[in-house]
Order: sequence, then C-alpha cells, then structure tokens
Amino acid sequence: MLKVVQWATGGVGVAAIKGVLEHPDLELAGCWVHSEAKNGRDVGELIGAGPIGVVATNSVDEILSLDADAVIYAPLVPNPDEVAALLRSGKNVVTPIGWFYPSDKQAEPLRAAALEGGATLHGTGIAPGGISEKFPLLVSALSTGVRFVRAEEFSDLRTYEAPDVVRHVMGFGGEPDNALSGPMQKLLDGGFIQAIKLVVDQIGFNAEPRIRATQEIAVATAPIESPIGVIEPGQVAGRKFHWEAIVGDEPVVRITVNWLMGEENLEPAWTFGPAGQRYEMAVRGNPDFTMVINGFQGIVGEQGPEPGVVATAAHCVNSVPAVCAAAPGIATYPDLPLISGKAAPDLR
Repeated sequence: MLKVVQWATGGVGVAAIKGVLEHPDLELAGCWVHSEAKNGRDVGELIGAGPIGVVATNSVDEILSLDADAVIYAPLVPNPDEVAALLRSGKNVVTPIGWFYPSDKQAEPLRAAALEGGATLHGTGIAPGGISEKFPLLVSALSTGVRFVRAEEFSDLRTYEAPDVVRHVMGFGGEPDNALSGPMQKLLDGGFIQAIKLVVDQIGFNAEPRIRATQEIAVATAPIESPIGVIEPGQVAGRKFHWEAIVGDEPVVRITVNWLMGEENLEPAWTFGPAGQRYEMAVRGNPDFTMVINGFQGIVGEQGPEPGVVATAAHCVNSVPAVCAAAPGIATYPDLPLISGKAAPDLR
C-alpha cells in the first residue's frame, strides 16, 4: 500500500480524500489544512463521514516528517517553495494546479529538489491537465496529417459553489474593466500555455509557434441569480478565454474556456448552442473528427459536488501509483504509462 497525504481540503481535496480511501493500492497517511478550525480534527469529519483515525494538521513540519509515499497537493494557489520542501523530504507530489509541462526555467528548481529527495512531481487534472492536452493527444492517434487540434469547455458557473473564487478571482459580478485587468488571465495562462506547448511538441508542429492569449466578456442584461448573489445588469456574467498556437498565419492548436452565468440574459447573447454544457475536442487531419464529453458539468439546482471537481481529484488519485514508480524528477504525460480508474470496492 502506498501512503498518501492530502494537502488542503477544498472541493478537490475532499474528493481526493474520498478517492484515496476507496483506492485498493492507497492508504491515507495524513492531511494538511490551512485553517486553525480544522487543525486537530479527524479527517473523516472534515469530509462528512465518520472518524477514520487520521488527524488533520496545519503544521508543515509535521507533514514533512511523516512517513508517506506521496502528497496530493491541492491548495487554491501553488507555492513552489512548499512543493520543493515536499520533494526534498522524499515525497512524490501529484498536483492539479501546475507543472503539467513546465519550461526548463519553471522546472529547474523543482527538478533539483525532486532529485535531491529521490521523488517525482507530476501535474494533472481535467482542464488544464486532461481534456486540454492529454486526451486530445490520445485521440489524435486516430488521424494522420494533423493540421489543427481544439479543446473547448462550455460550463454554466451557476453550479460552481466557490463564491470567493467566482467573485474575486474570476471577476464575475464586477465591472468589465476590472475583470479584464484582474488576476484570472495570468492564473489561467500558467496552465493552459503549458497545455498548448505539450500538444505542439507531441504533434510536431513548428517548434516555436507563437502563442496568443485573448479574452472576452459578457455582461448581464437583467438580474441573474448566481453563487455570489444577484449579478446586476452591466456586471460581468460571462467570460471566454482563448489560447492559440500559430504557425505562420495558421492556428494549429486552440484551447477555449466558455464560462457563462446561464444563457438567457447576456450581452453579447452567448449560448452553449444545442449541445449544452460539455467538453469538446476536435482534430482536423485525415480524417477530421469531433468528440463531445458530457457529465463533468453540474446541473443548476442539483445538490452535491461539481462533477468536474471530483474528476480532477480522481485523475490525481489514480495517478499516484504511476508517479511513485516513475524516475525521480518531473514526470509529464509522455513519461507515464496508461493510467486507469479502479473498480468500486464491492466489484473487486
């Protein structure tokens, strides 16, 4: 059994703990929490279950001294110093918030820490970290002479119950100018530009394409109920982010995120189209094809965690054994074998 520590207990963290508890090859060995209110509590209580005998701590030193094989590192914002310390302590790190395909400059300090500790760092997730690059690359094997790869998300954010993130990071409910100058573009660039570069390198497009990042905003035309309360007319109620790799004048890879607070009261009048919420991947080559994936977006009015958040955690959990078996350093998708989910406990 591989011993796993969960770092942070937000939506992804809680789902990851549940995933570790039902994975046949993993055992929960510890949990780091940010708040004093969670410090010293049984982790089972933090996830809404009964006691499991693992106590949460807000002490970094306690986590570093634990006998553990891996850490699923899932805070809201990454701290490279924390990750380096975990790696130097000999713990493999799997994370959904970065290092999917880092540049040499981004990778070097953490690669050095990983080699010092004999550990491995792996970035994974859903978007970026899955549907943005891993799975488009997988299905591109069904085409030759590839000219274009697209990955696109269409999500209704009225189901996203993280009000502080939605308002203060994503910029919804504010003024358009403030949202355009806010932190979201920079935060997203870190992961999605890595996703673009991974696709470019694996497909073999021009080695140094230009990468263009753009964004668009829609405002409410009538009051919209949302996780941050009512969004009033004129306030931000829709955002689109685009990343494109360009060879010559031709886009060869495009990743787009469409985040809307519903479809009824927006200007411009954006909609998801008849296919609704989804992830969509397309390859143009011989042959051209499009794949649509449903089920990762929540439905307005339904209770329970956002399916995409649970999927992000699952991709981390299911990657742990392969990352622990990998050579020390930084492992990206091309460095790891096929990773699958595991059967439910009652079906094993």
